[in-house]
Amino acid sequence: MSRTTATVVRLKLSLLRGGLRQSSGRRSAFVASAVVALLFGLLQLLGLLALRGHANAETVAVPGTALLALGWAVMPLFFPSGDETLDPTRLVMLPLRPRPLVRALLAASLVGIGPLFTLLVLAGCALSVAHGGAAYAVAVVAVALALLVCVALARAVAAANVRLLTSRRGRDLAVLSGLVIAVGAQLVNFGAQRIGSAGLGPLRPVADVLSWVPPAAAVGAVRAASQGSYGAAAARLLVTAAALALLVALWERSLTRLMTLPDGSTLQTADTRTRDRSAGGLARLLPGGRTGTVMERALRYVWRDPKTKAAWVTSLAIGLIVPVFNAVQGTGSIYFACFAAGMLGIQMYNQFGQDTSAFWMVALTISSPRDAYDELRGRALALLTITLPYAALVTVVTTALLGDWPRLPEVLGLSLALLGAMLATGAWTSARFPYSIPQEGHKNVAPGQAGLAWISIFGGMVAAALLCSPVITAAIWLNVSAGGDAWTWLLLPAGGAYGAALTWAGLRLAAPRTAARLPEILAAVSKG
Repeated sequence: MSRTTATVVRLKLSLLRGGLRQSSGRRSAFVASAVVALLFGLLQLLGLLALRGHANAETVAVPGTALLALGWAVMPLFFPSGDETLDPTRLVMLPLRPRPLVRALLAASLVGIGPLFTLLVLAGCALSVAHGGAAYAVAVVAVALALLVCVALARAVAAANVRLLTSRRGRDLAVLSGLVIAVGAQLVNFGAQRIGSAGLGPLRPVADVLSWVPPAAAVGAVRAASQGSYGAAAARLLVTAAALALLVALWERSLTRLMTLPDGSTLQTADTRTRDRSAGGLARLLPGGRTGTVMERALRYVWRDPKTKAAWVTSLAIGLIVPVFNAVQGTGSIYFACFAAGMLGIQMYNQFGQDTSAFWMVALTISSPRDAYDELRGRALALLTITLPYAALVTVVTTALLGDWPRLPEVLGLSLALLGAMLATGAWTSARFPYSIPQEGHKNVAPGQAGLAWISIFGGMVAAALLCSPVITAAIWLNVSAGGDAWTWLLLPAGGAYGAALTWAGLRLAAPRTAARLPEILAAVSKG
């Protein structure tokens, strides 16, 4: 091991130890996540070993390896639990050459819970198709190559996208990536349901193709060695090794550009005459006073801020895909249309964290609970401007696909009640559990604030579900009682009125807390 590699690995361990010493909460979260990941990895290993000798073992091991690599490629970009200790921009001022730095970072990337879990799953995939001494020998090389490919893929993608979400040129690509992830997750769900009904047989052609695609090709090499096809096994290992070399080269190139070229966001634009074409047009459609100003600012964030826009597009996509996909499969329910209101209602949570350090300018305008109420009301109305027509559209489309038109008013009323409950709880948790969203890099939660994010979002969602229980209970009672179907249309006005009342009450309760906790909120959202 070179001196640079040893130093970076020690640095990684020191950063992990330093992070755990900050608070007992972080230590508990790390230990809990490590135990859960280890147990889940061991269960995956045992499950894959149980497939040894099964005719369709390869149809699980090879696609499973490919899916694992896909997770390594996308999770560092779209989930806040990634490893912020290996951000290459922190090493820009150090006199390091790209190639030794890549080797050092690759070695340091193998330290952590994620690589250990991946190693267990890859070992299970390789051993499930290994038969004979030659196959076991190939399995050792295959697991090592596959693990290195997964880690190199994650780091290459991360290095290429470190400035993506802070770049105006990369904004649309980030939104497209979020949409691809949303669609891909539903495609995986659709495929899993098909497999559950038809068995593993239909996956064999997919496994045959993926057995030549790295890093799944490494597991395919183990299978080929088990069958005595040593030439095919060697070819698959070479393909995997070539993919590793290519990823490392791309990673090195991205690091070189990242550490030597200026950030485009700091360069003065060539066209200083660019004007905002929408100036005036949007303002004319909004109410006057502070409410309209807050609405316009919130809607501009949705359109201009890369992370806000990516979150909205992803929520819009998932809110439509889940009910529509299930309806097309014939296994859905019209009540899945409420998923659209739920996904967009999440955007009400952590309202002040979305402003990041710029929230201080908003805080200067809040001197009383009335000011805080106007601020929260404007943000809620901006969200409703998009959510109300969208939720109605998704409900109508789902109803049309299922042909269950009599339940349209009922489901729309449930959606309105759910949306009102999420606006209410979102306003309260925004004031009680604010957290920072870093503008630089690809993280969605500042280090050390993950617990606040979980409490804010999932705690608020549980509270919203409890607040909706009266409307849900009424819907169940009308559907099970004799002659109740004739009155389910009343749930539309009742759900709308109940949702509006919840929103009003939530804003009223959150306004005094917001005004009283402005210094704490500002400190929390400015942390990243």
